[in-house]
Amino acid sequence: MMRTDVTIIGAGPAGLFAAFYVGMRNLSVRIIDPLPEPGGQLSALYPEKYIYDIAGFPKVLAKDIVANLVEQLEPFKPVYSLGERAEKLEEDNGDFVIQTSAGHSYRTGSIVIAAGVGAFEPRRIGCPGEADFVGHGVYYAVKSPEEFRGKRVLIVGGGDSAVDWTLGLKDRAHVTTIHRRDAFRAHGATVNQMRAAAEAGEIRLLTPYEVKSIEGDGQVRRATIFHNQTKEETVLELDAVIILAGYISKLGPLASWGLELEGNKIKVNSKMETSRPGIFGCGDIVTYPGKLPLIALGFGEASIAANHAAAYANPALKINPGHSSEKADHVPALSEKAVAE
Repeated sequence: MMRTDVTIIGAGPAGLFAAFYVGMRNLSVRIIDPLPEPGGQLSALYPEKYIYDIAGFPKVLAKDIVANLVEQLEPFKPVYSLGERAEKLEEDNGDFVIQTSAGHSYRTGSIVIAAGVGAFEPRRIGCPGEADFVGHGVYYAVKSPEEFRGKRVLIVGGGDSAVDWTLGLKDRAHVTTIHRRDAFRAHGATVNQMRAAAEAGEIRLLTPYEVKSIEGDGQVRRATIFHNQTKEETVLELDAVIILAGYISKLGPLASWGLELEGNKIKVNSKMETSRPGIFGCGDIVTYPGKLPLIALGFGEASIAANHAAAYANPALKINPGHSSEKADHVPALSEKAVAE
């Protein structure tokens, strides 16, 4: 059983940055995540999407954020346990022992939960034909925009992802976007850009419309949509339907870890402490008064959680890590605690 000083649950941006700060404190760190690669939703759902609200970057691709975080962390030699879901938690002789879906047990001095929105799955719209064409023209994320070049694409949704990909694909594909309401939930600036693109004839924008059915011959060929007030139906000849209706999230096994919850979120205090000593949290999975679900805020929470988790794992450490610019140029050596028992 390999022991690390701190274990991070979740390899999304907050989890990776928390792991970096653990390394900066000269402690060993393990990262557990059910996905096969680091990055969380940024890698799994929208690697080619631009992010605009990270300080110092006018815009940056999601996949580049992940690559930079992994590179930043690499000198500290983190132990990655990818493709494994953290399931059971026990305490033994002052340590936590985490059992995973792969049948492994990992011993650790403290834990930072940075599991994003938890166990998530795309929200289905439930129309006839939807389930039949998943993987054959029905998509719930855009991982490679070039895949849609020259194709007739229907985008369904009214949030940021739907509006962003309407704009992101308009110069590659023939895009029709529908939403069940006239108002959109996305940022006002991008909604205005989308409406301007529709007025310029660059896309087709239809509201309030919903999908009645999706049809094809082993591959999506058409969809019937309807105006949800007049009930008028329109048949669209298509090559792809991209459903961006949001995600259903739940804590999964973490819900049984004895943590105080608020809905599907883990409650933390200003130190990012959960109700269970030695377990901290950061990112989208936590909640506290004034919480905002922003990636920029998640980085700040990660540094707080990681430094408190480091001090819990090694009480000789101060909470305040000091300024990184004052540290020696060389990378700190790893703790000797990460040894095979």
